[in-house]
Amino acid sequence: MGCIAAIDFGTKRTGVAITDPLRIVASGLQTVATQDLLPFLQELCARESVEILVVGEPKQRLGNASLVEQDILKFIEQFRALCPEVAIHRFDERFTSKLAMRALIDSGVSRKKRQDKALVDQISATIILQDYLKTHS
Repeated sequence: MGCIAAIDFGTKRTGVAITDPLRIVASGLQTVATQDLLPFLQELCARESVEILVVGEPKQRLGNASLVEQDILKFIEQFRALCPEVAIHRFDERFTSKLAMRALIDSGVSRKKRQDKALVDQISATIILQDYLKTHS
């Protein structure tokens, strides 16, 4: 059984998380400049035997697609061309950034460190993956 990876896609940077091979624990991996995301994921999928890529689906409060959705759809099309063997699942990511910030506050991370948007993106990807695992176990 291969790993599951998840991303919190952004136009500038994207948070990445991955499971262990048994798909029990979701861990933040890193934040990648979105322009470097495709080659990064291609290498990650080969190295870690990723079988599923969970792509956050940002929605507005009323459920409409977010403005970044068109960029995400373009990314998915390009990723499928590079890694056709990896299944892509979408997962609602509403409020993950707020949950990530709350987790940082609750864990006692300094205010200066909480301003690191790359860290928030990585934690958001981890939350997306944890929630995905809960609903697909």
